Amino acid sequence: MSKLTHFNNKGEAHMVDVGAKDITHRRAVTSGDITMEPETLALIVQGNHKKGDVLGIARIAGIMAAKQTANLIPLCHPLALTHVDLELDVIEDKHKVICTCTVETDGKTGVEMEALTATQIALLTIYDMCKAVDRGMVMGNVRLLEKAGGKSGHWVSEG
Repeated sequence: MSKLTHFNNKGEAHMVDVGAKDITHRRAVTSGDITMEPETLALIVQGNHKKGDVLGIARIAGIMAAKQTANLIPLCHPLALTHVDLELDVIEDKHKVICTCTVETDGKTGVEMEALTATQIALLTIYDMCKAVDRGMVMGNVRLLEKAGGKSGHWVSEG
């Protein structure tokens, strides 16, 4: 197993030096979900939520979050993202929304954190907009599904 890269030889936290790395096309795909009461999901799907288009606002929040990741996670590098795609799929029989996010850049470091941040913030936005009618919503299963680019190459989750 590799060592943790965000610590120097003295064990102090530091930003990883990516200066010598090659610029490559990098992509990360993440997912997560939020489960809720059937009535809450019905409000979202029917567009009857008094706060408006819940999924549309969550999508925009996720995209904005991807662009702000370096401001939220202390040791992340600021990246010029070339693409952020956020899909919100309603699974009515399980009373959940699944968020899948793809983030891309041409750079010296990967975009896993940007995709994970976008997924989390989209789910939190759904929670925020619906908490008045359902405080028992559960967010979970947030994870990296795939990453490509860079020295470590292509990786796909087995689960």
